[in-house]
Amino acid sequence: EWDRWLLMGLIGIAVGMLGFLTHQIIDCLMRLKWDLVGNYLQVLISLQTGQEGNFHMTWICVLGSGLAMVLVSSSSVLFFCPAGSASGLPEIIGYLNGTSMQHLFNIKTFLGTFVSCVLAVASGLFCGPEGPMIHLGAIVGCGLSQLQSDTLGIRLPFVTRFRNSADKKNFITAGAGAGIASVLRAPVGGLLFTLEEVSSSWDIRLAWQTFFCCLMATFTTDLLSSSFYGLVYRGHFGFLEVERRILFWDLLDMSVLAFIPTILLGVLGGLLGALFVSLNLKINKLRIQFFNSIPKSSLRKTSKLLETVLILVIANLGSGRNFLELNVGCVKSLSCSSEQGSAAALLAENGKQGITYLFKRGTPGEFGYASLCSALAFYFILSCWTAGSAVASGLVIPMLYTGALYGRIIGLILVSIFGIQTNEYGAWIDPGLFAAIGAASFFSGVSRLTISLTVIMVSMFS
Repeated sequence: EWDRWLLMGLIGIAVGMLGFLTHQIIDCLMRLKWDLVGNYLQVLISLQTGQEGNFHMTWICVLGSGLAMVLVSSSSVLFFCPAGSASGLPEIIGYLNGTSMQHLFNIKTFLGTFVSCVLAVASGLFCGPEGPMIHLGAIVGCGLSQLQSDTLGIRLPFVTRFRNSADKKNFITAGAGAGIASVLRAPVGGLLFTLEEVSSSWDIRLAWQTFFCCLMATFTTDLLSSSFYGLVYRGHFGFLEVERRILFWDLLDMSVLAFIPTILLGVLGGLLGALFVSLNLKINKLRIQFFNSIPKSSLRKTSKLLETVLILVIANLGSGRNFLELNVGCVKSLSCSSEQGSAAALLAENGKQGITYLFKRGTPGEFGYASLCSALAFYFILSCWTAGSAVASGLVIPMLYTGALYGRIIGLILVSIFGIQTNEYGAWIDPGLFAAIGAASFFSGVSRLTISLTVIMVSMFS
């Protein structure tokens, strides 16, 4: 069995490197976009004239860069690899449960999904890289375990004993788990996710091998991330900073009284999760009916491309323009002078960073009711519309973000009732704490995950 364990380790390392590259490219593209915004605003401040025109030009610049990214992202899955559309997770589950799908694991699908994913997230669409990373991990698991490609005409004379349906599915399962483990830095969560959501057959041997694969993926991503940021080497290779390894840091002590609002958040997460799924199904049904009514294939693909452009334009109209007109510094400090600016800053920031701001402890006055409620309504609708559109995108970041918004609202209500607590026994009355609980509740309400979700959330917080 040594060759099976070796392959599991190699798959984990390869997926970890892929996860690292995905994060780095997304960070690099977003940094380039906002550096461009900063340069325009510096010109505005230095000139002290033509403020109206310069602000609008800055917004047009941000929108233009986002449109360029989303056009390439959508074109990748529409014209280059149709099998890479949407998240890819339902297709992986379908394949593992006996459904035959063409081109699901070929190299064109891999390249198209990767390009579409990083550009969709960096463009400003309300989505994340998690679903596509599961698909990409499954492709890596399939490719390294079979060592053959019909597209490239390659068939290497190694690991031939694994070229059967059962072993192929096991390696695909491990690769999918490594994908989610790499992107969320949660090896145990990746294992339980495959058990609860992905795999169609299971045994203790596969469990240990999948865990080893997930562990190698997480370690590789952390190791490479220790010395790079935005594809720029910053030294300290192998030094695993806890603030970078753990996505959301700084927890508070808990009280048994916190279970009362937690139960409320759980019920609210289930209700809003059901609403999200129901609304998304209706949107996708209408989407399919509309596109099927278009007879020509080329026109149908163009219409799907224009839909993603429309989503991005609406997202920028709702957040980017208001944000830029008030102050670009809101994105860095989130200390805007108005509720409109605070809400715009929440929506203009990238998903992971925005969630970190919402989880921030000891800041009960950071956001008001108006900004949180308006951001919640806008983000909920736009993320629901984005899911299923013609880009490779994931739902984990939107689920965490939506839950964090209403969780912080509940926390703000508690602060309004009991006031700001300065003693250690009342420190649990904090909007940031309930933002984290709300994020978990909405994640569970949409995905129907329980045990694996708990482990993933604990991995991100401790």
